[in-house]
Amino acid sequence: MDPLTRLLIRLSQWFRNPPSRNHLAILGVVLVVAVVLVTIERSVGWPDWARTDPVPIRHR
Repeated sequence: MDPLTRLLIRLSQWFRNPPSRNHLAILGVVLVVAVVLVTIERSVGWPDWARTDPVPIRHR
């Protein structure tokens, strides 16, 4: 099935049977936390201790 068609079917199901307020609140909190983490990572950067040296791949 086409991904766009699948998305439209899922959205129509959401409009027919909307999720509860608690479900939407949890979804909102998860989205906010994800955006905050990405923003911090983009502005501050990745710590040196978490970086790895690239390993060359040997082809046979």
